[in-house]
Amino acid sequence: MDYTIWVNGEFVRRSEATISMLDRGFRLGDVVFDTSRTFNGKVFRLREHLVRLYRSLQYTRIDPGMSIDEMERVTLDTVEYNEEMRSAARDDYMITQIVTRGAGGVVGETEPHVSIMIDPIDYVRYAPLYDTGAHVVIPRTRSFSPDQIDPKVKHYSRLSFVMADLEARDVDPDAFPVLLDSDGNVSESIGANFCIVSNGVLRTAGDRSILQGVSRMTLLELAEQLNIPTSEEDLQPYDVYTADEAFLCSTPFSLLPVGTADNRQIGDSVPGPITQQLLAAWSERVGVDIVDQIEQRARTLNAG
Repeated sequence: MDYTIWVNGEFVRRSEATISMLDRGFRLGDVVFDTSRTFNGKVFRLREHLVRLYRSLQYTRIDPGMSIDEMERVTLDTVEYNEEMRSAARDDYMITQIVTRGAGGVVGETEPHVSIMIDPIDYVRYAPLYDTGAHVVIPRTRSFSPDQIDPKVKHYSRLSFVMADLEARDVDPDAFPVLLDSDGNVSESIGANFCIVSNGVLRTAGDRSILQGVSRMTLLELAEQLNIPTSEEDLQPYDVYTADEAFLCSTPFSLLPVGTADNRQIGDSVPGPITQQLLAAWSERVGVDIVDQIEQRARTLNAG
């Protein structure tokens, strides 16, 4: 669907939006962003996403020319503008704030380019994976070291992710890459945190070499409510291969069970019991049956 997005103060059709060839975001990847999603047309944890966006802006020294409250308002205005189209299709979507430094030099007078982008959720890809489990592959490419660009910054300098995706697909065309950090510990996937369950304990990487995911934060909150013990620690590929369960957590799909890692089966069943508990709790939190919505939308799109 051709949703309407917000670009530098104006509403334009998504298919008609443009950016200058001179913009540093296009030329140099000098751009930060953050992505949330809607459930029944309501943006989930928007403020937490915006707080992270403004930390990224502060780190990169980009001035968006608007306060966090103003950014929240135009995001919600964009959601409201598209509500009739979304509601008619019984759809939900991802919504992203994108801020580039603009055209010009790294210092001096530049005009930031600010947009509020809407992207579709890939229901068709995700739907079957709740039954079969996603495949993950550990590629050769490593994640950014915090000595280079701190992974807590959400930016579009993503060639490393592109290479990791290509390498994973060389092994398994349907796989998601899960990168290691510079020390050989498990870090994250593209736009997703990665977790395992071993002996009833939910285990995830510490935040030194990963994005501080809002979905990951939600996951840890739900685990606490369900009395599921958690551990933030260094994880090696061995831990992944011998886990009882594994899953990805990210904005578009919330939580996605993993069935294999490097062509090794994970656990005895997909999704595993703790994965199912967390999915049920997440669905209750947002007021939407996450798996049912993804499967229904996939059927509609496949039939379309």
